[in-house]
Amino acid sequence: MDAVLLGETHNVAEIHRWQLHVACALRVLRPDMMMGFEMFPKRLQPVLDEWTDGRLETDAFIEKSEWYRVWGFPAELYLPLFHFCRQQRVRMLALNCYRALVTRVGKEGWESVPEDERDGLTPAAPVAEAYHAYLAKLTRRMGGKHPGRNDDRVVRDEGRFIRAQQTWDRAFACNIERALREARASAFSSSSPLVVGIIGRGHLEYGHGTPYQLKDLGVEKVGVLLTSDLAELDFAEINGIADGIFRIDVPEAPVERRTNPVNPANPDHPVNPDPPESAS
Repeated sequence: MDAVLLGETHNVAEIHRWQLHVACALRVLRPDMMMGFEMFPKRLQPVLDEWTDGRLETDAFIEKSEWYRVWGFPAELYLPLFHFCRQQRVRMLALNCYRALVTRVGKEGWESVPEDERDGLTPAAPVAEAYHAYLAKLTRRMGGKHPGRNDDRVVRDEGRFIRAQQTWDRAFACNIERALREARASAFSSSSPLVVGIIGRGHLEYGHGTPYQLKDLGVEKVGVLLTSDLAELDFAEINGIADGIFRIDVPEAPVERRTNPVNPANPDHPVNPDPPESAS
């Protein structure tokens, strides 16, 4: 196995606890492990390296990684994973690209972006028809029915959303593939590094999204694990959704992304209240 992708609903604390438990088990089985995070754009990789090297305290890491600008959900949800990586010297990988790239591709298409502004990404493999239908369904569900939302606008919105989602899928895949390739070339690495991906489940379900883009990049040994808090599952409906589904409890209400967050390292100075740079 080259990558194990742990799908999440970002604001559910119990899923992050489950991710930590799985990561601990995988660390025992595959010591040469890295953990990739959708939450960080690639430009912040040096900050993640500082953290895992033990050169930053927690508050400094949250501030320097621009957490409440690039992500926005409470850091407490993810801190156990971050501390696990630092304690175990598991390299953290920034899997995302910069937000402006996603916005531009969504509006104008991939070819509109000059090669030197693509954040190291290669063109995404064409969207499969099944993924197109999956994303179109999500777009309609999120958009709802609004006055003036005619069929032409629905089609435009669907196209923009699909191109944006595809850009994120490719970013995660490119950065996972790059990390694996570089680890294999390193004299300090074993021949079988593993990347554990912390990624929103919408990028993973049914083998679409990131797994599909990884396959296009030659990374085919990929496992996808998801969770469910349902007492019973409709196996006909979820057939092929993942390689494994773990039953979890959800003891706490989901939390919300902060729209005007406060920097915990400096409570008197709110961070940039713009929409998060990373999202899914």
